[in-house]
This record gives sequence, structure tokens and C-alpha cells, in this order.
Amino acid sequence: MNTVLFVVAAYLIGSVSFAVVCSKLFGLADPRTYGSKNPGATNVLRSGNKAAAALTLLGDGFKGTLAVWLAQWLGPRYGVGDTGIALAGLAAFIGHLWPVFSRFVGGKGVATLLGVLIGINGWLGLATIVTWLVIAYAFRYSSLAALVASVFAPFYYALLFGLRPALLAIAVMSGLLIYRHRQNIANLLAGKESKIGSKKT
Repeated sequence: MNTVLFVVAAYLIGSVSFAVVCSKLFGLADPRTYGSKNPGATNVLRSGNKAAAALTLLGDGFKGTLAVWLAQWLGPRYGVGDTGIALAGLAAFIGHLWPVFSRFVGGKGVATLLGVLIGINGWLGLATIVTWLVIAYAFRYSSLAALVASVFAPFYYALLFGLRPALLAIAVMSGLLIYRHRQNIANLLAGKESKIGSKKT
């Protein structure tokens, strides 16, 4: 029962859409109405407001880290083990994808996945972030960088820690992230994907 409570709390944390919150704070249009219509940092950047995009990125990442940290810190005293902590991270990620506070219309989960990975282990998060940065710098496609980084994340975890409960949770998150990027994959294959920094249309 305690594990269920931690998972529900993590889902609610993940359901806070910082793209929507930050856009309102900066007086910007709802990110679900322009560009890719994705409430995430990359789409907020299309508004031209770099500060709002940066805060969105940090907020969406931190909520993933926070959910894991709370489970790691408070969970053991309530009998929540490694599996429960892994489920909390997954729940925060799912909350971002399908947020209850935004009528289940959420983002694609890149920043939140990275935040969860950092919460699980700093080195794991760093390796995945570096992968994203290398691909993004080389090709200028945020979606491609996210796809490559998400594919590598489970392998990084397995190399660092072996077969533990978090590995399955990370694999599920990676699969969901790829699923949420299915239109981006089609756009990349067709040469129609927007590059980083392109303005909203």
C-alpha cells in the first residue's frame, strides 16, 4: 500500500506541466497551440523566449529527479524498496506524458526522463545527457538526440548496475519516449523535422 502511495505522489509531481506554467508566467501563448503543439522546452523555445524554455527544461527535469529522490529518502522507512523507487520514477515520467492537471495532454518526456535518470544515479544521468548533447550538436535535431539518448539509457544502466528493477523501468520509459516521438521519426525520415532554434509557425 505504501508503494502505491509513493507511485501516486510521483505521478502527481510528474503531472505538473512546466511548459504551460512557464508560458503563463512569461505571458506567452499556450505551447500546445503552436509549433509541434508539444508542451516541452523545445517547443517553448520556438516562442523566442529562451528564459521560458530554460525554466521549462529545468522544471520538467527536476520533477523527475524529485520524485525519485523522495522515494529514495522516505521510501525505505515505509517499506518501499528498489522496485517501488523504480516505479516512482516511471510514474513521474508517465505523469508528464499524460498529466491529470492538463487533461492528459502532456509532453514527450525527454527532460523528465533525464531527471529520473539523474535521480537514480548522477553518472547515469550525465552519460545520457552527454549523448543527447553530442547528437544535438552534430545534427541540430532535438528529437533525434532524444531518440538516440533514450536507446542508450538502458544500456548505460545495465553496464553500471546490471539487472536491477530500475532497468526495466528505464526500458519502459525509453520505449514510451520513442512512441511519443513517432511523428518526429516520420518527419526525420521525410526531411521535414524542425531543427533546434527554429521559430514557431
